[in-house]
Amino acid sequence: MKNKIIMFWAIVLIVIVSIFVIVLKPTKLGLDLAGGSRLVLEAQTTKTIPQITPDIMNTLQFSIENRVNKLGVSETLVQQVGDKRLLVEIPGETDLEKAKTYIGETAQLEFKKPGKGPNGELVWLDADLTGRDLTKSTLSTDSTGQWVVSLEFNAEGSKKFAELTKALVGQEMAIFFNGELQSAPRINEPIYGGKAQITGGGDSGFAMEEAQEMVNLLNAGALPVPAKIVEENTVGATLGADSIDKSKLAGAVGLGFVMLFMVLVYRVPGLIADIALIIYSLILFALFKAIPVTLTLAGIAGFILSIGMAVDANILIFERMKEELKAGRNLFTAINSGFDRAFTSIFDSNMTTIITCVILYMLGSSIVKGFALTLAIGVVVSMFSAITITKNFMHLLFGTGELKHPALFGLKQSEIGKSYEATETKRENARFGILD
Repeated sequence: MKNKIIMFWAIVLIVIVSIFVIVLKPTKLGLDLAGGSRLVLEAQTTKTIPQITPDIMNTLQFSIENRVNKLGVSETLVQQVGDKRLLVEIPGETDLEKAKTYIGETAQLEFKKPGKGPNGELVWLDADLTGRDLTKSTLSTDSTGQWVVSLEFNAEGSKKFAELTKALVGQEMAIFFNGELQSAPRINEPIYGGKAQITGGGDSGFAMEEAQEMVNLLNAGALPVPAKIVEENTVGATLGADSIDKSKLAGAVGLGFVMLFMVLVYRVPGLIADIALIIYSLILFALFKAIPVTLTLAGIAGFILSIGMAVDANILIFERMKEELKAGRNLFTAINSGFDRAFTSIFDSNMTTIITCVILYMLGSSIVKGFALTLAIGVVVSMFSAITITKNFMHLLFGTGELKHPALFGLKQSEIGKSYEATETKRENARFGILD
């Protein structure tokens, strides 16, 4: 009983924390509910890539999605429009300048070698070493305390970098970021190992924010070709506050009918399940805010659907519990058997749902991903709610007492069975399971 009381207060603490999170943290809404920014990017050809192919567009789309997601923006829509354009929608971000920093414009890192122009002037030539050859980028400081961007190349990039520095011993090598010269260090000897640093031009070097932004963009993935923003605008909510109000109403009505059904059919256990369901909803909504999950209408649908699935587990448990009582088990045994014997069915059904959610999240579009994510989180939390919270409340309320009022469980007195009673007359026989 002591452990059950400790668990009860742990549940109370979780509920209090969940309420604080819900009150203090804002809800992130998707583009269909809260509006946001819409950008159109156009892939640009280069000297090395004179034609934009479907493969390049697929890689560009993947890179943009990867970049935006790594920068903490969720539920973005990135899709191809025409042969060489991408439509990017960022929900909840109405500041176009900030939205463009998520994309990072071209975010091209290039290493170049010196050459001579038509009039003998210094020009920088492509050296076939770009951000595509990077493994990672980190923020650090040099021996003078200035901020620098440390680079680490992949196997192919390390080989290119070594060959380039070997060919440029005694000369300068230029480092360009987004088409701007960042530094042009003199190469004194070949550099092996695939590591380098970018320092800011001038005596002051990089500001910390500038260097950190460069690191973020490089780590978010280099674009296969430059991408120019050709159209930008903010969009209002396509469904707006009216849809949010209707979703709240639908959720409240659905939850109300479910709770009413549980009380009418299962009586006191049903009431306990309703309390656990409210706790489940609080915990789940708090998780959505804490992660945070961007809620679209599809995500809200996944949330409401998971409520029904949470009750489904309680129905399996209570039906098994009623069967145990009809078979003549005492109340304590019936409660434990109801939870223990229904667990396998609950686990299997929830795992199949989670597997489906994983597949939808991996292969689905942005809207489908939102639905899959909210449903998967809801299923995981529902197992905790049905198995832990409901069981704890049942034990605290009924303890090990006898079932004196079957109607509290939705049963008639005539439905309660009698368990078999046996009296052992000889201890030595009882040791071997022989009953007189």
